Amino acid sequence: MHARTLKTPPDRQASIASAMRTVTTERAGVEALAEALQNGLSEPFAEAVELLSAIGGRVIVTGVGKSGHIGSKIAATLASTGTPAFFVHPAEANHGDLGMIARDDAILAISWSGETVELKGIIAYARRFAIPLIAVTAGENSALAREANVVLKLPKAQEACPHGLAPTTSTLLQLVIGDALAVALLEARGFTAEHFRTFHPGGQLGANLTRVADIMHSDDRMPIVALGTSMPDAVAELSRKRFGCVCVVDADGKLSGIVTDGDLARNLHRNLGELKVEDVMTRQPRTIEPRMMASAAMAVINEHNISALVVAEDERPVGVVHFHDLLRIGVA
Repeated sequence: MHARTLKTPPDRQASIASAMRTVTTERAGVEALAEALQNGLSEPFAEAVELLSAIGGRVIVTGVGKSGHIGSKIAATLASTGTPAFFVHPAEANHGDLGMIARDDAILAISWSGETVELKGIIAYARRFAIPLIAVTAGENSALAREANVVLKLPKAQEACPHGLAPTTSTLLQLVIGDALAVALLEARGFTAEHFRTFHPGGQLGANLTRVADIMHSDDRMPIVALGTSMPDAVAELSRKRFGCVCVVDADGKLSGIVTDGDLARNLHRNLGELKVEDVMTRQPRTIEPRMMASAAMAVINEHNISALVVAEDERPVGVVHFHDLLRIGVA
């Protein structure tokens, strides 16, 4: 039965105090986990990382209830960081999904008590076919722990729930140890930002991991003139390409400077028709490399309050990227 809607609004100060108690309690749990990782949990954790990095198959994550929800997230994190993984619900496993688990896989079973009845089938299957089993549990002598190859024993921290019933601190610790495994495996595999982009092509994350080379304007789209070009011709090029800037190169094609809308504004008191680009240009302009991440390019634009960046290699301009290009792909 759902609780009835309160007839009077909750006291704000009481709500804030409740939130502080929850955060403080859960923080204490994470601190206890950190302490455990410096002591008795360190060796089992290292063993788990070695075991998971050595398998030829996938990590099968399983759990029931809130542990199952945490398990789904851990499986997703593992998969997105280079460790093939998926979640199998123990109840579904008992009705045919055990066939999804192969001999070269490993099982990561999550249960706070370690006595979850629904896990019996998948545990028995792991023992029957010698599939490595890693237990994440607070039950050191539980049925799950006794059958596991590696036991990641979590500290029995106090739940944030005032009744000590709703999984709160316990699920947080499960999530933290899962993230710790994923990151340790990521680092062990040498998983790079480029690999990350492969698994995250969409959304803002994919946009932030896009390389400048993928979005820059190059070749005929580049606004570029040579040293000695008259300012009227440079302005015409700036106007045609519409990036708010034009690159200036020397006889060897190396970048000598850049003329921007700002440079024009600062020189309106002069007779631009009689000037050359070198009389107006900003020398040693800020440049970026083609392999720079789009997110890093946006950071440079924001830091220096500019609208476009010259992309250069070996001192030669190879492209231009405008902040509109970054906004268009979703970089914020």
